[in-house]
Amino acid sequence: MGHTITDDELLSELHRRFEQNKKAVKEFKELNGELKMVNKKLEESESLKSHFISNITNEIINPFTSILGLSRAILSVDKENWKKVITMVALIHSEAFNLDFQFRNIFVAAKIEAGEIFPEILNVDVENLIESVIESYKFEAKKKKIQVSHSFNVKMPTNGPFVFKTDPEKLKLVLANLVSNAVNFSFEGGTVEINTWIEKGSLRISVRDHGIGISRENQKLIFDRFKRLDSGINSLNRGHGLGLSVNKAIIEMMEGKIDIDSELGKGSCFIISIPEAKGETNDFASDANETFFDTDEETF
Repeated sequence: MGHTITDDELLSELHRRFEQNKKAVKEFKELNGELKMVNKKLEESESLKSHFISNITNEIINPFTSILGLSRAILSVDKENWKKVITMVALIHSEAFNLDFQFRNIFVAAKIEAGEIFPEILNVDVENLIESVIESYKFEAKKKKIQVSHSFNVKMPTNGPFVFKTDPEKLKLVLANLVSNAVNFSFEGGTVEINTWIEKGSLRISVRDHGIGISRENQKLIFDRFKRLDSGINSLNRGHGLGLSVNKAIIEMMEGKIDIDSELGKGSCFIISIPEAKGETNDFASDANETFFDTDEETF
């Protein structure tokens, strides 16, 4: 004769199963919520990447269109109107300079995404390298009547220039992005101040402008190339924020950090700190004094 289930046992079994079902429903709801969140993030990611690609395309196509149009215009200018030609050549230089600069950021960003970027350490004449970046932006600064100054507050050795073990090309790109932003977002007739010093064995470089500034809310977004900023500084880094995201990745790879101090309407100050690379190297960065765009800007 089979066991007869008592009322208490039945109630206990029903309660146990009810709790199991309740737990399963809760887990299902949590899983469903997580799936919805993942789906939302995927949609946002695709949207932001499309926005990113669209802006990158504009940064490439727009300068090319300008260069082609200006070149055609030069071909139709009479020989007597050389002043008009010089003006158009200056515009071509500016567009080509910006295009070259954007390509450098795009190529580095692609290497970062692929995990194929590594430091190449050399003995770097830091003062010379910084001066070369300033020289590269002399023409862009001149267009807006902006003065760019550099204060090199490093004790110089008696037997030659001060050298620091780091990656010269990556440091040059980081500085170029900061100087480019400082010039682009300064008010006409303003100043950009660059200061260099050594602190606790790390190279410290600050780039300060007195332009439009960045809101505290946007200071959290400017290093993310997939984030859009508000209309106040929507054109930062020529529209897509790629330069600052590249800077952050490079500096982190070099075990350094980048900080920002900014206020709307009062300008921005970016400070980078990079520790000296460990180990010995006999190689010297001989091309540190080469400008980004090998052109004599004074001809314009």
